[in-house]
Amino acid sequence: MTVEQAIEKRRAYRLLKPVDITDHILEQLSRAAQLAPSCYNNQPWRFIFIKTRHLLNKIFEALSPGNAWGKKASLIIVVYGKKEDDCVIKEREYYLFDLGLAVSAILLQATELELVAHPIAGFSPQKVKETTGIPGEYTVITLIIIGARDKNGDGESEEKRPERHPLSEIYYIDTYKEKNE
Repeated sequence: MTVEQAIEKRRAYRLLKPVDITDHILEQLSRAAQLAPSCYNNQPWRFIFIKTRHLLNKIFEALSPGNAWGKKASLIIVVYGKKEDDCVIKEREYYLFDLGLAVSAILLQATELELVAHPIAGFSPQKVKETTGIPGEYTVITLIIIGARDKNGDGESEEKRPERHPLSEIYYIDTYKEKNE
């Protein structure tokens, strides 16, 4: 699969079914993140891969009601970091950007592995920290819900890719322009 194919195929599906999370899968997802670029190669990202059922059940308690679908996950990756581990250039805290780059690498690697990898924001960071033992100085940025796509569920809404903004709205050449110019 090419990078272009992985980008095109990657979707944040919600209809999941169980999948066996092998050591090989964990290594490939970790390696994808490890190879992501970061400011001065600081590599500020940290991950906890939760696959043990009783710990997954505890993390499920941290999910917001709108993310109850995530309780079908076979793996949840907790993504966390702190600004002190990366470049801070005036008001720019690069650890947030660098963690995003590592997450993107994980999403694409998961897609190549025929897995669904769906990052979410709807959860209690405090409950996640309590469950995993992440120290207070770290910020939990996202959880990545991992499973296999369930094509047998009521997934009509998942068949069509959600609309994307037109290219004319997301980039400009040389200078910024108002939309109506």
